[in-house]
Amino acid sequence: MDRLASPARALLLAAALLLCACGDDVPDVIAYEGARLIVGDGSAPIEDAVLLVEDGRFTAVGPRAAVEIPEDAGRVDLSGRTVMPALVNAHVHTPATSREALVSFLEHYAYWGVGAVASLGTDSTTSSFVVRDSVLPNAARLRTAGRGITRPEPGRTEVPYWVSTPEEARAAVRELVASDVDLVKVWVDDRNGQFDKLTPELYGPIISDAHRAGLKVTAHIFSLEDAKGLLRLGIDGFAHGVRDTDLDDEGMELFRRRASVFLTPNLPDRGVATDLSWISATVPDLEVTEIQAGATDRPEAQEAFGIQARNLARLNEAGTVIGFGTDGGVPWQVHVELEDMVAAGMTPAQALVAATHNSAEFLGLADAGTVAAGKSADFVVLEADPLEDIRNTRRIAAVYLRGAEVDRAGIAARLKNPQADSATAP
Repeated sequence: MDRLASPARALLLAAALLLCACGDDVPDVIAYEGARLIVGDGSAPIEDAVLLVEDGRFTAVGPRAAVEIPEDAGRVDLSGRTVMPALVNAHVHTPATSREALVSFLEHYAYWGVGAVASLGTDSTTSSFVVRDSVLPNAARLRTAGRGITRPEPGRTEVPYWVSTPEEARAAVRELVASDVDLVKVWVDDRNGQFDKLTPELYGPIISDAHRAGLKVTAHIFSLEDAKGLLRLGIDGFAHGVRDTDLDDEGMELFRRRASVFLTPNLPDRGVATDLSWISATVPDLEVTEIQAGATDRPEAQEAFGIQARNLARLNEAGTVIGFGTDGGVPWQVHVELEDMVAAGMTPAQALVAATHNSAEFLGLADAGTVAAGKSADFVVLEADPLEDIRNTRRIAAVYLRGAEVDRAGIAARLKNPQADSATAP
């Protein structure tokens, strides 16, 4: 039974009782009915769907005619709404300096409909592992790569393992395995010529040793040539797409040979003027003003976006497994990334599969990523259909994680006025 079940679930059930006048007893099963359901696996939406939730999990999912609702079930009418799986962000970087900051970070992601995130390589304390192994109300789940692996980068960051020999590379993997990380992250990038970067002689042993330990390896890259080298030596995933040039025939062939490779596009700013007023739900007004001032038309940014967009479109068409991630730590950015993926040529349905099913599968989250019987009841209720307009993913009516409704109002109040929250903290 989900350890979150009791307190948060009780609040949800109380709300359900008010909606459906079920009587005095708290029902064991809640039926969410009438919504259009996007399952998350690319199948056709289910109209007039019924979702049965018990003990934080879906026990039955399907069209109304195919799901028998128990007589004593609580009932929540979602007619006119669209339901989709909670998003899975396979590339973030957490503020892992304290448990408090990390929990707030995961709550912010939950507000925006994210059910799980993977922190890739910048976790320097035990906080990430403690939080990962906890079940927190109102918060996304966490997976972590602990400390990533790179060549020495003095003056930039000392969190990752700095390796310069195959022996040091293997030692770093051994420590990561002992730390019980969920996957391994490597950086293969010279940072515009500032540093030496990992070579095949260094990342080859990392990949092979991680695989022997049952761990996947994902790589930060910039150049096409590094992508090719990593593909040849068995990399499992890319935390970025190729950014320096359009993919050539050799690069495409290498991707085709490695059909299971997971690509998180992490698209750059499109460089077009856009209205970001919607982020004000969780962002202090002064920050919104500053962010909005930067959302202008910039030809150089458009050119950089064009390279990565073309590469994404070609790989998506070729059948590469496309995932979802936003790099840094800006929770609302998930909805911008979805819009950017569609702008790059993916359909809304393909972008949603990448951001739910595919990312959950890559991270080994067997109970996440789709709305299906036996899965964790992690879902988002939307006011409008994102298959018609991907921007509708940000029109959130409610978020449920492990069957409990996320306290979005409480989270938003704290994030909008963090000074007041810290002033009242014990």
